Amino acid sequence: MLNRTILMGRLVADPELKTTASGVSVTSFRIAVDRSYVKSGEERKADFIDIVCWRQTADFVCRYFSKGSLIAVEGQLQSRTYQAKDGTNRYVVEVVADNVSFTGERRDANNYNNSFNQSYSNAPAAPAVEEQTQPAPSYQSGSNSDFQEMPLDDDLPF
Repeated sequence: MLNRTILMGRLVADPELKTTASGVSVTSFRIAVDRSYVKSGEERKADFIDIVCWRQTADFVCRYFSKGSLIAVEGQLQSRTYQAKDGTNRYVVEVVADNVSFTGERRDANNYNNSFNQSYSNAPAAPAVEEQTQPAPSYQSGSNSDFQEMPLDDDLPF
């Protein structure tokens, strides 16, 4: 079975960090995700999706994101039921995030503490890789001579 969800949207409120009785960090927040189509004569609609983050991912979200921030979320769709204070049974569908990432433009370098292109995941950390002494090549100032022309081939694999 496969249960993966990838979303990109804007936070509708500031995330709030909470701690369980056993000391585990958790935050839940909602993001607005624009629909990809617009009916003629109408405004673009959005879906509002609940997200839950645990442990270091929750700390990361609460530290670097606020209302209106653009965020990319990867996780699993989960449903659950609970009993509300008024005694009614409630059914909730939410994304339990495994990985969150910055997206969009950098607002303030000091606010993000130079962590703009980083993401955070609950996956175990990869072994450290030695820094390269030579920077990776950049093609921002390249010319057409930097690229090869590919031959046209009618036998495409797709």
